[in-house]
Amino acid sequence: MTVATSKPSRRGFFIGAAAAGAASAALMSLRSAPQEAVAEVALKPPPEKGGGYSLSEHVRSYYKTARV
Repeated sequence: MTVATSKPSRRGFFIGAAAAGAASAALMSLRSAPQEAVAEVALKPPPEKGGGYSLSEHVRSYYKTARV
């Protein structure tokens, strides 16, 4: 008794990869953060005389990663 096996094809691989990607995207979109967990950040009003640079947490984290 012989079992018929087919050689894996490139087309089948790409179809499977696309299906896995679509399933992953669908699961990630369903898994959203609850509204209570999302913190709203109060923005400071812009300065009257222009400028606007402030050493925020975002800027501090950039400086930490840009250190040589």
